[in-house]
Amino acid sequence: MSSWFKRKEKGIQTATDQKKDTPRGLWYKSPTGKIVESDELAKNFYVSPEDDYHVRIGSKEYFEILFDNNKFTELDAKLTSKDPLKFEDTKKYVERLKAAEAKTGLKDAVRTGVGKSLGKDVVICCMDFSFIGGSMGSVVGEKIARGIDYSIKKKIPFVMISKSGGARMMEAALSLMQLAKTSAKLAQLADAGIPYISLCTDPTTGGTTASYAMLGDINISEPGALIGFAGPRVVKEATGKELPEGFQTAEFLQEHGFLDFIVHRRDLKKKINLYIDLIENNPVRV
Repeated sequence: MSSWFKRKEKGIQTATDQKKDTPRGLWYKSPTGKIVESDELAKNFYVSPEDDYHVRIGSKEYFEILFDNNKFTELDAKLTSKDPLKFEDTKKYVERLKAAEAKTGLKDAVRTGVGKSLGKDVVICCMDFSFIGGSMGSVVGEKIARGIDYSIKKKIPFVMISKSGGARMMEAALSLMQLAKTSAKLAQLADAGIPYISLCTDPTTGGTTASYAMLGDINISEPGALIGFAGPRVVKEATGKELPEGFQTAEFLQEHGFLDFIVHRRDLKKKINLYIDLIENNPVRV
């Protein structure tokens, strides 16, 4: 029978090679068990409408949200690591890089875009957790530094969106050097009087937190984001104490003065531009 199913005496049965899978990507299930259509999720800024869970997204989605009509120019798009330390482990670093690029279509764990947001020229550096856990290596540090240089040259605000597991172990000390490098560049940005908004998303940890992620003129976060240096288990073992409820969540950090504001993703574009206006002492636009 040419039909995609066959009738048998005991009912309708389908041969294994004739079964049709449901297309992937049509549904999303949040950690709390809520299910939402992917198209609806995208229209809702990748936030689950039932439980308000902010789904992890990358530079592609953040650029869509923040840049007017998703129009921007990408800086240093082809910058890649050359494995300067010849790192070898269970899998060579060069192989990890090639695999990550093939999987994600990205060259490294950060992208820099220049465009308009609510009509305002802005530089946005956004990390991608999908590329080796958003780890910070030489390329990440260099692209952030160049993005800051561009902001200084053009005298336009700088926005950093962090989403990282911390320093990239395959680059060892070279990775750690990026903490000082990016921090020094941000000091130059401050000296030039140019606004810097830092957005911490889930997760923002390790050396990223210890450097540029927490150095904004205004530090903001999305609801429920994990933000910290060492992980909760490491902190607990080091201190020998039980950790407070909600430890290292955005809400906990705001309560203790480490964050200025928590911003829902649907309000990010409006709020970031408002904060830039406040820093520049511009009249609030209606």
